[in-house]
Amino acid sequence: MKILALEFSSSPRGVAVLDLEAGMVAEVVDPTAGHTMKPFAMIESALRQTSLEREEIDCVVVGLGPGSYTGVRAAIALAQGWQLATGAKLLGLSSAEGVAAQAQVEGITGMFSVVIDAQREEFYLAEYEVFPDGMREIAPLRLASLVEVRGRAGAGEQLVGPEVTRWLPNGKQVFPRAVRLGERAATRSDFVAGETLVPIYLRETQFVKSPPARCLPATPKP
Repeated sequence: MKILALEFSSSPRGVAVLDLEAGMVAEVVDPTAGHTMKPFAMIESALRQTSLEREEIDCVVVGLGPGSYTGVRAAIALAQGWQLATGAKLLGLSSAEGVAAQAQVEGITGMFSVVIDAQREEFYLAEYEVFPDGMREIAPLRLASLVEVRGRAGAGEQLVGPEVTRWLPNGKQVFPRAVRLGERAATRSDFVAGETLVPIYLRETQFVKSPPARCLPATPKP
């Protein structure tokens, strides 16, 4: 299988192409937090490194966040367009899972929590147990307060995640990588239609209903 992976949920943002039959992997990373990101140029560079054409991609996998809402939406839109144009299979994976997979590669094992900034002094939190040859999710993603996360750090819990050291000096900074998404996708078969891909965003959407229109009195004619 030939896989295109898009991970735009944090900085750096990356694209990876994996040709499993040929044993070739290429990853292109933009470290600029997406301000000048050119995703198609990144994709073309990764394709050239693996000597593949766009039409040869069998599967596009996307990091669904949580993280940069704009970045995730851009990756989803790109994947949806790719499926419409080529019929490629699509898969969406949690970027928290990508962080855990990257932590494993960096030699971080045992029990730890993935921590991702959710703004408003809240964090996305998921718990994993990672072994040298595998990993499993212990507790799924949920929202947690800054107080809770700091309490976990104070209790000696391992905390990893993008830019985690901004709030927790003893945390371990680990970013999700596109190549890790591609590796995870290689073992999956639960592909989806493009319209079902949505960002992971755990807060309930809140709407404020506008007041009814006012009827202004008619202006008397002079």
